[in-house]
Amino acid sequence: MSETRALLEVNQLMVFYENALAVNNVSLQCKERAVTGVFGSNSAGKTTLMYAISGIIEYYKKQEQMKGGERISWFGQILFNGEDILPLKPSLRAKRGIVLCPERRRIFVESTTLENLKIGGYLATKSQAKKTLAYVLEIFPELRRLKGRHGGFLSGGEQQMLAIGRALMAQPKLLILDEPLLGLAPLVEIRLAKVIREINRELGLTILVSEQYARPILPVVDFCYVLENGSTVWEGCEADFKDNPDVMDAYFGGM
Repeated sequence: MSETRALLEVNQLMVFYENALAVNNVSLQCKERAVTGVFGSNSAGKTTLMYAISGIIEYYKKQEQMKGGERISWFGQILFNGEDILPLKPSLRAKRGIVLCPERRRIFVESTTLENLKIGGYLATKSQAKKTLAYVLEIFPELRRLKGRHGGFLSGGEQQMLAIGRALMAQPKLLILDEPLLGLAPLVEIRLAKVIREINRELGLTILVSEQYARPILPVVDFCYVLENGSTVWEGCEADFKDNPDVMDAYFGGM
């Protein structure tokens, strides 16, 4: 992976909620056409990091300002294809190909499966949307028979498949998956982890995935970072982690 260029570079990123430091001087890279993992416990800063990269943090900042809540601020550098995107709005980042599949799915529960997928394709041309829809229904055949069912009546695993499919419809160059295995049965975790690798290989898609527990996702990632209290405390490939028993016990279940 060392010879592959970095599609995404985060340099010394800091995010504050009022005076609380949520992301502390984090730097990471996502190599082109690779799967990069970010692991850490609850409140480690994973979701804030994903929001900062995708730009969604700006939306939450405005929400807080409107209701007189906590002030959110951030500093540092985020390079995508060599361009500093930190000043860009979320919509402009999405147009450049940075697409977030958020934690807890966030699908439209009152819309059907097919409507959710079509909503996701708002940035796609008709030919792209048609081709991607066919691909999504191929990798998630369950969604084919559920096309007319409302999102709120899908199981957790089906909703996660729909959320990933909807994100793919947006034609990402960088697909960000924030805790895609949260709350799912072990067999579904294994299935989705394999699909993540399939998407990466078949589409040549760069993927950044965060998880609290690394065991299900570790076999499909090329490089990993571990966050604690907003800071990077470890980084490396699978072999590097397996050589560190403390890290393995904390995040990988003593694999």
